[in-house]
Parts: sequence; C-alpha cells; structure tokens
Amino acid sequence: MSTLTAGRNRDYRTEDIQVLEGLEPVRKRPAMYIGGVDGKGLHHLVWEILDNAVDEYINGHADHITVTLHKSGDAVTITDNGRGIPVEMHPKHKKTGLELVLTVLHAGGKFGDTDSGYLHSGGLHGVGASVVNALSRKLIATIKRDGYEYRQVYAKGVPQAKLETVGPFRGHGTGIYFEPDDSIFKTTRFDAATIKARLEDMSFIHSGLSITFIDEPAGQKYELANPGGLPAFLAKLVNDAQKPAVTDAAFSASRENGSKIEIALQWTESTEETYRSYVNGIRTPNGGTHENGLKSALRKAVNGYIETHDIKIKGLKITSDDIREGVVAVLSVFVREPQFEGQTKQRLNNPEMEGTVDNFIRPALEAWLHNNKTAADAIIGRIQLAAKAREASRAAVIDVKRKTPGSRRLSLPGKLADCKSTDRDDTELFIVEGDSAGGSTKQGRNNNTQAVLPLRGKILNGEDLPTSKVLANQEIADLVTAIGAGAGDKFHYEGLRYGKIILLMDADADGHHITTLMLDFFLRHAPELIRKGHVFIAQPPLYRIDVGKETFWAKDDEHKEEILAGLKANAKPDITRFKGLGEMPFRVLAQTTLDPRSRTLLKVEIDNPREAHEAFQELLGKDATHRYKFIMEKADQAIAEDLDV
Repeated sequence: MSTLTAGRNRDYRTEDIQVLEGLEPVRKRPAMYIGGVDGKGLHHLVWEILDNAVDEYINGHADHITVTLHKSGDAVTITDNGRGIPVEMHPKHKKTGLELVLTVLHAGGKFGDTDSGYLHSGGLHGVGASVVNALSRKLIATIKRDGYEYRQVYAKGVPQAKLETVGPFRGHGTGIYFEPDDSIFKTTRFDAATIKARLEDMSFIHSGLSITFIDEPAGQKYELANPGGLPAFLAKLVNDAQKPAVTDAAFSASRENGSKIEIALQWTESTEETYRSYVNGIRTPNGGTHENGLKSALRKAVNGYIETHDIKIKGLKITSDDIREGVVAVLSVFVREPQFEGQTKQRLNNPEMEGTVDNFIRPALEAWLHNNKTAADAIIGRIQLAAKAREASRAAVIDVKRKTPGSRRLSLPGKLADCKSTDRDDTELFIVEGDSAGGSTKQGRNNNTQAVLPLRGKILNGEDLPTSKVLANQEIADLVTAIGAGAGDKFHYEGLRYGKIILLMDADADGHHITTLMLDFFLRHAPELIRKGHVFIAQPPLYRIDVGKETFWAKDDEHKEEILAGLKANAKPDITRFKGLGEMPFRVLAQTTLDPRSRTLLKVEIDNPREAHEAFQELLGKDATHRYKFIMEKADQAIAEDLDV
C-alpha cells in the first residue's frame, strides 16, 4: 500500500460517483482546459476568443479584429467583423446557437462539416468560448447579423436573461466582453504587453488581417497590420536577436494547394536555433510534426547541395545540429483536421504533417541554394565553423573521463554525495538549498543513480558578470566542478557527468529566488545544458492536507485550493505548510519529489532567446530602474500571500 494513501477508506459505492454537468467541470478543474489559473492561464482566455475571431478571417469571412483592454485592466472585449454567431433556436437542443456555443462543451461549427464555412480553424474542440464563459464572473455577447444586433449577459457560465434583440443594425460580427472570475484566478489583471505581442505576431502570420489594439489603462491605440507576412516577421526576429545574418537574402516559400504551407528562414551567427511555428494561425511553442518536417528538410536540402556540388569537407563529419545552428525560421501550416496535444494546443501531433512539410520545403530550399550560390557557400562555411567548434570542444575534453572507480572522487566537492552509476544518461544531480534539505534528500534518494549537492543559501547573481568572476564564487565553482562540463568559453559538453540537473528548492519565495539565480547562471554561462534538455525544476509539495485518514499533497496554493474544493462539504481538513524540505520526512520527499515513477519535473527550455534575455536583465541586471519599473507596473498583480516581507 502506498504511504500516500495508507488508511484511506476503501469503500467505493455508487453514491460516491459524481457527475459534473454543464460547465461545472471547467470551474472544478480549470487547469485541464487552460493550463492553470496563473497569469498564463488568464491570458489563455484572451487567446481562445481571439482564435475564434481569427478563424473567421482564415475562412474568408472577416478582415478586421479589435481587442480592447478596458480601463480597469481586468476586462477585455474582442470584436470581429465576421458573420456573427448564429442566434436562431437549434431544432434539436432547443437553445439558441449563441447559448449552445457559450454554455455547452464541444458545441460549435468546426467539427469538419464544411457547410459551416470553416475549412481550417484553430478552435477544433468546441470548448474555447464556453470555457471562457465558465471562468468569467461576467460575459456579454454582442452579435450583429441578419440586419439586427443581439445581446446576452452571462455570469459564471449561466445566462442571466434571454437573448435580447437590441434593434436593427447594418453590419455583421461578434463581440465578446468578459471579466475573469477573481475567485478562480490568482490575479485578473491582464498584461497589455503580452496581449500586444501576441497580436503583433498574428498580424505577420495573417498578412491580410488588420488588428486594432486599444490599451485603455495606458491611453494607447495600436493599428497592427503587416502585409509583408512571414519574410517581414523573420526580419524582425533576426533583428531582435541582435545576431548578424550570414547572408543578406533569406529563403521563403509558400504553397496554397493542399495543406497551405508558408516558410521563411535565415542562417545567423547565433549558436542557437530558433523556430516560430504556427498551425491554423495558432502558435505551437512545443513544436510538433510540422516542425520536425522542417528540421528534416533543412538537413536533406543542405546535404543535397553539398553532394551535388561535390564539396569536400576534410576531417569533419557534418551533423544535423551543425546544419541547424544559427537558423531562425518561421513556419505556418494550415491543417483541415489538426490534432493538438491538449486544449492549450502547445504541440501538433498529426503524423502526416512531417512528410508533408518535408516534401515541400526540401526541394524548394535545395533549389534556392543552387540558384543563390554566393549565399549557399556562406551558409556551408557557417555550418563548417559549427562542426569545427563542436570537434574542438570534443578534442579539448578527450582526456576527461566519466566517473571511474580510480579517479572519480579526487577533484569533486567534498559536500557532493555522488551516485554509484557511471552511465551519464541514467544519472541525476539534485541541487538543493542548505545542509538540512541536503540531509533529507540524501536519505530519500536512490544512491545508485541520484547525486546530491547542497548549496549554502543564495548563490552569486551572475547577471552582467564575466564567467571568471562568477567562478570565483565557491558555491558556483563547486557546482561547475560537480557537473563536469565547465562554463563560459571553457564549456565542454562531453564532460557532463549527469543526464539530468534538477533544481530542488523550497516551495517558497526564497526557494523561487534561488531557482531564478540558478537559471540565470545556466542561461548566461552554460546555455548548452538548457538547449540540450538537461536542466529541470523539481516540484516538491508545499502543503500536507490530512482529512481523516486520508492524506493529500499540494505543490502550491492553487493546488491546495483545488484539493480543498474537491473535498466533501463536511470534511475538516488539517493543513500543514512545510517551512522547508529539511523538515519533510525523507520517505515523503522520496515519493513525492525524488522517485521518477511518482514525481513531477519541469523541463527548462528557451522558447524565445530575446525575451529570456530581457526578462533576466529586468529581474537581475545592474540597472535597478528596470526592476523599479517592473514593480510599479505589476504591483497590483502581486499576491499578498506570496510576498516575502
């Protein structure tokens, strides 16, 4: 029996089965639909309504969208000049089309029947608008169609009155005003910069769409239209990254027949590869099969050019990583029946799209290389430099051995509790806060594959500091020695001693601060560890909740509230908040946080290098005016309980 469920009442009766009806599942488990109730989940409400408006444009029924962030900062209106949601009574369900769309999960006109006029759409599950309605304390739908204007008000997903006919109206479209429910979200204040950035991206992806953004709190109005499309978007991304392009010309191509595909890419002097991929106008930050097809096409096209021109590359073996290093690419595809990973649509899973994208981009890119020999030669030179740098790094550590019985402990930090295994791919290094947490982690770990390195409090803030200065700090020097791959110019990937580097800090403000400092160190002085997927953040519980003989574990306040909401009405929970990992029983720490079979890890990824750079400069840079501005702008979004004062 699990220690987490020991003593649980084993009776399971029919009356214990609950049926969540209507929009109740959304309010009960919002994270299932929007990913969470933090700022990211809050803004996802905007994206859901916005995607519906964009679908009208994609399918030829609209050309303008207006997004208004109202003066209060916690209300948004999104209006399009599309056809307007149908308002007639549905013959089967005896509700208006509007009420079905806003109150019934999986209701809509985007399930593949082209009679509705939706050949391509991002809203394929039919839950977006109803989820926004369920999670809003107030929502007002305004519909203009068939010569009239209609209006209906909702509260927490429930219509407050019947559909009202406002009066005659010339024009058409849909307007959705909503105020997120402050009993669900940690904060209901929207961030204007986040919304504007999203809208600007959309104006490039949909080059024929004009978007107006009205930021009432700041008294600003923006007209966003970018007829230059993906090539203009690519130029902006390259310029923002502040890494010079290898060639003046960029490659771009598009096709309209079959699955519509657009691509624009350019090689730069950056050591990173950057992809912005979209499906039916929706950003897919975690990539997917379409992005895999692009990467495959890059490799095949470059290799094809090298073979055709019989380019001799002596002593070097060109890898896919060498070819893709420095690439900045924007990819947009349109799919009739997209298969996304979850409602938040972070990744495309359609297996056929890998081959479809590959088969289109590869011959087009290879032909472009043949027709632009000067640019192609510069690109091949860039790829050779990447290969030489990789080989040089490998040669520099050819004598560095992975832990061997005779030499493994001679130069490692004394406080490192290392593991027995010498297989890098199977081993993990837990970086913990203080000796107390280190003691619990050492007791709870699997010493065959899990190593533990305790740090003494907050490490040095390495933002704006050279690597030599950072390594003068003993805590960071011990960390670098334990990891084995060096840092800065002397980073050598082959020396890495662990497959996973896991930041395990207390689930409080101090722990988050230390985690931020650690992430800054990796970003600035060992970014390859992040790019190659070796850095993770552990998710230890912050609360223990005892209800009779039953025990629950909550990782944060949001999770705690979700657990409490799911308890029976007469339950009397006993809640314990852990002050730190050191006071947590090691068996509990092992099962909730250390054991790969039951733990949750967050993988650290760099989605947008420019935005990551700006964020860490704002938070940790020498110029305090950035932090002052950030605090003044975001103060009203702070959660009082999260403040460390």
